[in-house]
Amino acid sequence: QVQLVESGGGLVQAGGSLRLSCAASKRSFSTYIMGWFRQAPGKEREFVSLSSLSDTSTMYADSVKGRFTISRDNTKNTVYLQMNSLKPEDTAVYYCAASGGLRSWYSPTLQDFTSWGQGTQVTVSS
Repeated sequence: QVQLVESGGGLVQAGGSLRLSCAASKRSFSTYIMGWFRQAPGKEREFVSLSSLSDTSTMYADSVKGRFTISRDNTKNTVYLQMNSLKPEDTAVYYCAASGGLRSWYSPTLQDFTSWGQGTQVTVSS
């Protein structure tokens, strides 16, 4: 397993931007598929975005497509989530997660990910 630590959350007005970072503890970071998930109060944790091993393939939930961008720097063992045009409904705790392999690239599930960060709060005010 790999230890993950998120940072970059905060309070922002609607239409604003934030960049989340997730630092991994292992040098084998490049061997993990990395994902971002979020969980709003009273709701289940949901998929946000996914990055392949070398960042050549990415995927996004429909709700964030065109506004969020995932990227990774394997030299720094870090994955990022650039969030633009934020909306109040983006308010949630955001988690990064690492997976050694997905059962389906197009339908990632929580169970595919074996390592999770502690989460970082993102609050978007209207």
